[in-house]
Amino acid sequence: MNRTWNNRAWFMVLPVLVLVAFSAVIPLMTVVNYSVQDTFGNNQFFWAGTEWYEDVLSSDRFWNSMARNLAFSAIILAIEVPLGIFVALNMPKKGWGVPVCLVLMALPLLIPWNVVGTIWQVFGRVDIGLLGYVANALGFDYNYVSDPFDAWVTVIVMDVWHWTSLVVLLCYAGLVSIPDAYYQAARIDGASRLAIFRFIQLPKMNRVLLIAVLLRFMDSFMIYTEPFVVTGGGPGNTTTFLSIDLVKLAIGEFNLGEAAAMSIIYFLIILLMSWVFYTVMTNVDSEK
Repeated sequence: MNRTWNNRAWFMVLPVLVLVAFSAVIPLMTVVNYSVQDTFGNNQFFWAGTEWYEDVLSSDRFWNSMARNLAFSAIILAIEVPLGIFVALNMPKKGWGVPVCLVLMALPLLIPWNVVGTIWQVFGRVDIGLLGYVANALGFDYNYVSDPFDAWVTVIVMDVWHWTSLVVLLCYAGLVSIPDAYYQAARIDGASRLAIFRFIQLPKMNRVLLIAVLLRFMDSFMIYTEPFVVTGGGPGNTTTFLSIDLVKLAIGEFNLGEAAAMSIIYFLIILLMSWVFYTVMTNVDSEK
């Protein structure tokens, strides 16, 4: 039987394609263009080929920022994922406590990133901040402005406070979707709480946990606003992650070619990580 295809539906997608082209594709092509050229001003460009990419990949500055980014993401995942699972397991499943807990969990996620940075910048100050005052009153020589360790602790605690709620909400959604029949069978078998978590709850949360890990890794790897507002990348370059280093290179030093090359490499790394997580998630689904 011959079918007549109606392609007029594509016109409904056309505005989205135009919007994506102007908001993503065209700026990306502009960055690619800058990454293979050099300029000395007066809007005159000279072909540089892969020179900027070679400079970035051979630069200790890039790899040091990359190492700081990976270390930060690893620490964040090691704290937020177990903590999110623990909080979700202890949240009420019925009654008036459910909406109260959900609202409280959602509150940190509603605060803009620059406001979060400002809050913790003031909160951690040793002169007027509650955290700085209490830490020094307890005998800790706390000062995130001058001490690298304190700066790292402040940025990590800030991110945990801001984003653990996302892991909690995702894990909670996975937990409430488990049928009661599983728990009834576990009680009949006399299973312990640890056994219930290992053989019932954790397998049922696999999907949402992978999504939580993907989202938190991508966001922590691209973090910029919060640490920039709190520490400005300091003290020294202690908290200068790739995103902060990229802005310093492009705006502070006005090195557009090298900054464009770093942007493309940064983008490809994130794309590769997303593909790895997507592959893992699809493999988990296919095994079920």
